[in-house]
Amino acid sequence: MTEETGAKPPTVTPVRVVIALCLVAPFVAMLWVGSYAKVDPTFIGIPFFYWYQMVWVLISTALTMVAYKLWQHDQRARKGGASA
Repeated sequence: MTEETGAKPPTVTPVRVVIALCLVAPFVAMLWVGSYAKVDPTFIGIPFFYWYQMVWVLISTALTMVAYKLWQHDQRARKGGASA
């Protein structure tokens, strides 16, 4: 017994793929430790291992913001263009 709510069924769109990539990229970058488990190059005396992770904090913030804005745009488009 499904209840009709008038919402369209979930679909895979290019925008949603971009949203998923924005949200998955930081996880892949941080879980692939072998790519950044080294000391050189240093940045103002900070080993690569540490500053690489701190840069990803900023990148993750930006990617999450992009994903959120794309999601808002996608939801408005699915509801017929009504602004929220």
